[in-house]
Amino acid sequence: MIGTHVVAASAGLLPDAASILHAFGPWVLAGIAVLIFIESGVLFPFLPGDSLLVTAAVLAGPLGIQPWQVLLVGIPAAILGDQTGYWLGRRFGRRMFREGARVLRPERLHDAERFFARYGGGSLVLGRFVPIVRTYVPVAAGTAHMSYRRFLVWNTAGATLWVVGMTVIGLVLGGIPFIVDNIDVLMIVIVLISVLPVVFALTRKWVASRREKKDASGGAASPEV
Repeated sequence: MIGTHVVAASAGLLPDAASILHAFGPWVLAGIAVLIFIESGVLFPFLPGDSLLVTAAVLAGPLGIQPWQVLLVGIPAAILGDQTGYWLGRRFGRRMFREGARVLRPERLHDAERFFARYGGGSLVLGRFVPIVRTYVPVAAGTAHMSYRRFLVWNTAGATLWVVGMTVIGLVLGGIPFIVDNIDVLMIVIVLISVLPVVFALTRKWVASRREKKDASGGAASPEV
């Protein structure tokens, strides 16, 4: 199940966000920009995006940075990462989706196209807040040949809301001593909250599938004589 893989992968990586940030030393802002850029659209989803931003805000003082600096590097990195993903999808997308592939299967492309048709540009904003999903949303948009002007507007809005939102959450939580002393617990909570949309979507799909099977079974019953 996708939700299970998301939780497992994220739970293993996100709690290390503080260690990653400290490891960057004086290059912490550059490190934040690079990781967000890669996670946003270079087909490498298993990076601590949400927790990186929240932790950077919580530990801004010890890291020697200011929250506004996180916004200054995070927003452009997220936007540029999505641009890269979009053009990768537009140029190579349909060739990347192959029968038998583990992730880039043709049916997932069709699902993405239906998703865009149903939710429009808002899909680029919603997808931003779901780990792993945000990496493939811009690629799928390019593959589906979404209007670039439309993509740019919604991509900018989604990236800005995501970076600002995660940073503000970090600022609010940074004032709570328990949070600062138990940063690993915070990261796990962020993971669980982030994957809720995936869990809800999978649950709805499972319920709909069961209902369809039940209806088909009832419809196939022998007619009364």
